[in-house]
Amino acid sequence: MEKLIEQFLEHLRYERNVSSHTLRNYASDLEQFLDFLAPSKNEQRALPEISAIDHLTIREWLASLHASQKKKASVARKLAALRTFFQFLVREGMLELNPAKLVSTPRLEKKLPKHLSIDEAIRFIESPDQETDLGKRDRAMLELMYATGVRVAELTTLNLADVDFGNQLVRVTGKRRKQRIVPFGEPAGLAIRDYLGVRDKFLFNAAISKRDEEALFLNYQGTRITNRSVGRMVEKYIRLCAGMHNISPHALRHSFATHLLDSGADLRDIQELLGHARLSTTQIYTHVSMEKLVEVYDKAHPKA
Repeated sequence: MEKLIEQFLEHLRYERNVSSHTLRNYASDLEQFLDFLAPSKNEQRALPEISAIDHLTIREWLASLHASQKKKASVARKLAALRTFFQFLVREGMLELNPAKLVSTPRLEKKLPKHLSIDEAIRFIESPDQETDLGKRDRAMLELMYATGVRVAELTTLNLADVDFGNQLVRVTGKRRKQRIVPFGEPAGLAIRDYLGVRDKFLFNAAISKRDEEALFLNYQGTRITNRSVGRMVEKYIRLCAGMHNISPHALRHSFATHLLDSGADLRDIQELLGHARLSTTQIYTHVSMEKLVEVYDKAHPKA
């Protein structure tokens, strides 16, 4: 069974091109399932045959996760990993049926995405010190994230060649290498140009063999910036902005979508800009806007 999981992870890595973060989650979830079936020891694990695992086995595992106080979202993710794994085995002809399909997903509370008000977004984006090289880079990243709604993983994989300054467009490579073209405004364009004036300083900090000349955003060592570095950068500026708490890099993406919808943009256009495969994923922003509308009504209407 361990070899089957290795084959599955190779399939995710090379055929489905999932992110390294997603790949680690799949590997961790499946390893935990193996530990449930046969706790890991120094000696060889006595795992059951893959065909012997049924929906009752999977339910027992989920029950053990609930008993150990795992969050519903975490349990749901682990079940999704098992479903995808078994579906891969069905497609490869190693199983006839997917036993995880017979197990219901835990019902989750729908959480509205955290977003900033327009004033908060502007204050946050303008917090980097543009008198410094790092401040110029950080300002460019924040401006572009808010201007385009790109995911952090999409931001860090951008290359110089992806930016069309003449038409103010950026080519974004999203999940499963699906590409989309997203416009950006003049503030983002100016911030990126300002950063490009100091980008070579970052590049020349790296040895020639390690320089990433294609990458748009570099760290101080002259290599492509990582998702984790973007997260730390966001945390840094949150601390500088009084009154802001629990803001993730994703909050700028949520703010981008919410502010467009509030200004009258069509939901399907927002779906295209965000790179959502399904309109239902984008529709959560209608709940955010409706919540704001109710709040305005309660404050303004004399009979509210």
